Amino acid sequence: MRNILGFLLLATFFLPAFAQRITAPALSGFPPNSHWRNPPVDWKVKDGVLTIQSTAKTDWYAAPTGDPAVAATPVLLFPAPKDFWFSAKVSVDFKSLFDAGALIVYIDEQNWVKFAFESQDGKSGAIVSVVTRGLSDDNTGAPIEGNSVYLKVSRTSHALFLLYSTDGKKWNVTRAFSLGPDRPMQFGFSSQSPTGTGATATFSEIRFKAEALKPWSGGE
Repeated sequence: MRNILGFLLLATFFLPAFAQRITAPALSGFPPNSHWRNPPVDWKVKDGVLTIQSTAKTDWYAAPTGDPAVAATPVLLFPAPKDFWFSAKVSVDFKSLFDAGALIVYIDEQNWVKFAFESQDGKSGAIVSVVTRGLSDDNTGAPIEGNSVYLKVSRTSHALFLLYSTDGKKWNVTRAFSLGPDRPMQFGFSSQSPTGTGATATFSEIRFKAEALKPWSGGE
């Protein structure tokens, strides 16, 4: 009997924290039925700001060199309409090489996109995009001063556009491509720390609309 009582006391103590980690947050204006592809170490939503904390040695990459694919990053996903766009100010407390916060587009394990604000030296960040069709490519773009940048993903018909901005007003297209014919798609947010002990990515000024943007401009 004492063992049973002890178990119940431990369950009462730990289950709320465990539930917090596996329950997916709701974001105002976003589609319902969000879910975690992998749960984070911790997450929170406060005043419209989403924070995702990844654990150590977490990456999502199918190396074109033939190295084993890895898929351990926490990813919060939402069901996507046919045409949509979403954006956020992404801030990362860079500590290790490749620490990042990212916007995600996901069809299945073979077809997905990671649009990241990623550290190339463990101290500062750059615009990095990974488009995976079986194997991943890896495109490192503009370096960014400071630890924050605005990222935007838009889908118009078959086309996907990845855009970034330093002020949230003037947008620069870094990639435009297609993942093929219409298939059910999801989108969301992620944090990673491939070489480090964990990273915290903060997504603020989050926006989503189920509508197409004017191609190439990023404007509404």
